[in-house]
Amino acid sequence: MRTNIDIDDPTLEAAMRAGPFKTKKEAVEAGLKLLARQAAYREILKWEGKLHWDGDDTTETQDAATTATVWSAQEPSKKPYAKPLSKSPSSRPPMPAKKASHGRR
Repeated sequence: MRTNIDIDDPTLEAAMRAGPFKTKKEAVEAGLKLLARQAAYREILKWEGKLHWDGDDTTETQDAATTATVWSAQEPSKKPYAKPLSKSPSSRPPMPAKKASHGRR
């Protein structure tokens, strides 16, 4: 849809520097998509702790705990393969490191 809007120049320039946008249209569309995605996340998060699960997920949990997908960074053209982990219940895959927030939230 074609729309004419008056956007604050410093704000648009800052947005274009924040991402690798080549055009003003790309920057505006990325901003609109971000707003829509954030609204969807808020909608999902409002259900946190309010849903009850009665099913049996032991099969799915065991499958996830005993198999890990490994991606080869050196050879991206090859398909990923499954590598079995130890079947010991105390053996868990390592937790990913948290990214630094750099003061933004």
